[in-house]
Amino acid sequence: MAAAAAVSEAWPELDLAERERRRELLLTGPGLEERVRAAGGRLPPRLFTLPLLHYLEVSGCGSLREPGPGLAQGLPQLHSLVLRRNALGPGLSPELGPLPALRVLDLSGNALEALPPGQGLGPAEPPGLPQLQSLNLSGNRLRELPADLARCAPRLQTLNLTGNRLDAFPAALFLPGALPLLSELAAADNCLRELSPDIAHLASLKTLDLSNNQLSEIPAELADCPKLKDINFRGNRLRDKRLEKMVSGCQTRSILEYLRAGGRGRCRGKAEGPDKEEGRRKRRERKKRESGEGTDSVVDEASRLLLRVLHVSENPALLTIRASPEVRDVRPFFVGAVVRGMDLRPGNALKRFLSCQTKLHEDLCEKRTVATIATHDLGAVRGPLLYTARPPQDFKIIPLGRREVKAKDLVRQLQLEAEEHRKQKKRQNVSGLHRYLHLLDGKEHYPCLVDADGDVISFPPVTNSEKTKIKKTTSDLFLEVTSASSLQICKDIMDALILKMAEINKYTLENREEGSLSDPESDAVSGHSLDPKSTPGTEVAGGTPLVVEQVRVVDEEGHLKVVYPSKTDLDFAAAHVTVLR
Repeated sequence: MAAAAAVSEAWPELDLAERERRRELLLTGPGLEERVRAAGGRLPPRLFTLPLLHYLEVSGCGSLREPGPGLAQGLPQLHSLVLRRNALGPGLSPELGPLPALRVLDLSGNALEALPPGQGLGPAEPPGLPQLQSLNLSGNRLRELPADLARCAPRLQTLNLTGNRLDAFPAALFLPGALPLLSELAAADNCLRELSPDIAHLASLKTLDLSNNQLSEIPAELADCPKLKDINFRGNRLRDKRLEKMVSGCQTRSILEYLRAGGRGRCRGKAEGPDKEEGRRKRRERKKRESGEGTDSVVDEASRLLLRVLHVSENPALLTIRASPEVRDVRPFFVGAVVRGMDLRPGNALKRFLSCQTKLHEDLCEKRTVATIATHDLGAVRGPLLYTARPPQDFKIIPLGRREVKAKDLVRQLQLEAEEHRKQKKRQNVSGLHRYLHLLDGKEHYPCLVDADGDVISFPPVTNSEKTKIKKTTSDLFLEVTSASSLQICKDIMDALILKMAEINKYTLENREEGSLSDPESDAVSGHSLDPKSTPGTEVAGGTPLVVEQVRVVDEEGHLKVVYPSKTDLDFAAAHVTVLR
């Protein structure tokens, strides 16, 4: 009896999760090390008796060598599994899958050397991870990938293999139709010696990072990837010295054109003519569809949503975000954009806009466990901006509708409010903003966005600052999406947000409503989203497109990390959307 009581006391998080029927659980901090060691280097079996869990994170535990049996059977509804910076390895025994609902799997920063059948991700037949979208295996010791990876996770969109010891990709990874949705492949800092021409079969590939490997050639077939727009081959000793110079300083488009022409000594000549012509024909047809040619319906043309992209070269007042190294282990992925031309003054336009953020947080962001959206009044944003992570006692913020407070005290205050509110309502779960506080449990640093005045204007995933709060008079906005899972997830959510903004703006212009949303109502809604401040805007004329300005994120040395929107972003399949680039 005494031993059983001691085990229960050792895991108070599990008691709380079971009592409150929580869907998210984070285990981290210095005390975790000793408890896992006492459990034989595994997670406690009792953890796998919480079948309601959607999100599970266990990070920074040097004693955790294997998850332990029962995970797949006990957590059938798991959407996100984060096991980063532990000591998992050399394999996973038993294998993780099948996990039928899992979408995000982060095993970065462990000691994995191989993932063979029975000691890997899950079975291939039937697929062990049928819904998996994002897989992060970076920072391990992998010498090879499982040959059946594509069959195990056929819906994979993002694959991060950076910082391993791979010398080749399995051939099955590039078979036609093997990974039809894969859009981001990162395998920098490995030992890759060869890239198969079959990579052209990755029909959805948009971003490829193979920097700092041992490649001597880049296959000309890479140029056949229909959506490829961002490549990085720096740090490879290529035989074609001209190409080696190009990958260090030229844009992706120029490099692909060089490869398409055959490069030096590998000219494909006339044999590629029909393919080129087919590509031109498809581009012409797409431009016709976007411009409305070939349709005689004026109503259809009038109902189009217009978005105009303003590129870096066209914008002398470019907003830039510098990302510091401190965010790498906290919340490393950041995408920003500026949108001009919103009209939030009539009727319930502001309320619709804030409600759409709430819905995106619930759905695409999976209740903020995958990503978090924040929107700011651009007129109140003082750039350049710094995205960093600081100890919670070392930075202050003026949260929406509150006085200035330290981040540590704000989180404690919100936790007390949440528990009190839950008791008053006699609920099992907390609601509103308070549901996301557990994502910060045990973290030594909190992510934050700091403006040129040194003020914190965003504290993801909790709140924005009153300083940049959006009001009805706001017309120009700065948008941010942050994530601990994937850069592509940030981009996909930003795409969805901007599309919703275009739809709301068009509805507002076509349905001018009398009356207005009062400021208290606005504040109440914004408390459930991540919101901000404002600046008077100009009136938007009917038919005028929203303008989306590119925003760059750079590292401390000024090297580009990401620019949004790139040519592959805002690539909507919807016929009613026209993007002017």
